[in-house]
Amino acid sequence: METNKKMVTQDGFNKMKQELDHLKTVRRHEVAERIKTAREFGDLSENAEYDEAKNEQGFIEGRISELEQQLKVIEVIDDAKIHTEDVGVGSTVKIKNSAMDFVAEYKIVGSAESDPLNNKISNESPIGSALLGGKVGEVIKVQIPDGEVDYQILEIRR
Repeated sequence: METNKKMVTQDGFNKMKQELDHLKTVRRHEVAERIKTAREFGDLSENAEYDEAKNEQGFIEGRISELEQQLKVIEVIDDAKIHTEDVGVGSTVKIKNSAMDFVAEYKIVGSAESDPLNNKISNESPIGSALLGGKVGEVIKVQIPDGEVDYQILEIRR
């Protein structure tokens, strides 16, 4: 079975490793202590603190498992290999939509570290995938539910 590698920047990889480490070394122990304390209150069938701590434990264990799975299939992008001739994963791109008089700047990242609220869009998103391979001055077309939108690439940098 071939595994599809997910691309991630070095920064994204570091953040994932830090989160995993924090969950395993800090949060896991905090919740275990809360469960232990809640057990001391007696009857577990009507113990809201116990139920809440067990639910949080389940969430933490699920997130640990998710991060471990992601880390197995990621490919870290070498910052030195990010070039500015065309758009690739790791590039920061300034684009303009003339029809809407809209200028935006996005960092193209792998899906594992996508964060649209902080202008990090996935290489698998409609805009991200359309931008891949584009050069400064080029106009790219992005398919959206209402039709098509044109964006001109104004700048590409690391």
